[in-house]
Amino acid sequence: MHLRIYTQPKASRDEVVGLHGDELKVAITAPPVDGKANTHLIKYLAKQCGVAKSKVVITKGQLNRHKTVLISKPLIIPKAIQQHVADHSS
Repeated sequence: MHLRIYTQPKASRDEVVGLHGDELKVAITAPPVDGKANTHLIKYLAKQCGVAKSKVVITKGQLNRHKTVLISKPLIIPKAIQQHVADHSS
């Protein structure tokens, strides 16, 4: 499953906020320093989707807030992500 994500680092809590344009906005508590935000985003998405961290890969946007993320064989798809996927599957 590919997701286009807009990250908001240094947030007060980790959460899927909703849409930001045509991307899914995800707030994370980690700062955007030394890859900490990317690592935290991968950990958060893996937990939300019930997969190992190795199954979540940032394919574009390593140094940017706008990212494309690949989640291989998610066991769970949270409702906020389901809505985003449904809107962009056509």
